[in-house]
Amino acid sequence: MHEIGGIETHVHLAVTIPPTLLISECIGQLKGGSSHDVNEEAGKRQKVLQWQAGYGVVSFGTKDLEWVKAYIQSQREHHAKQTTHDRLERIDQIEGGGIRA
Repeated sequence: MHEIGGIETHVHLAVTIPPTLLISECIGQLKGGSSHDVNEEAGKRQKVLQWQAGYGVVSFGTKDLEWVKAYIQSQREHHAKQTTHDRLERIDQIEGGGIRA
């Protein structure tokens, strides 16, 4: 995990995932584990955190890691000033009700 940050509607993570691990498996474990922990601790076994079904993935090279980390750290300011980057924020509705990022 290189960086994590978010606002009320979504979370950004900068992670390195080994080629032997499926991205969907990694995201599933992160979502499942975090919602379980939050609901156990903060919700006193009630659902206070529930993730949406979809997720978006953007691949980037090592040379962009510092820029991506800085963007994640200042995500709240980017949204407030409307200086978000489409590559990292774009979510499109696709046929059948799914989401593609």
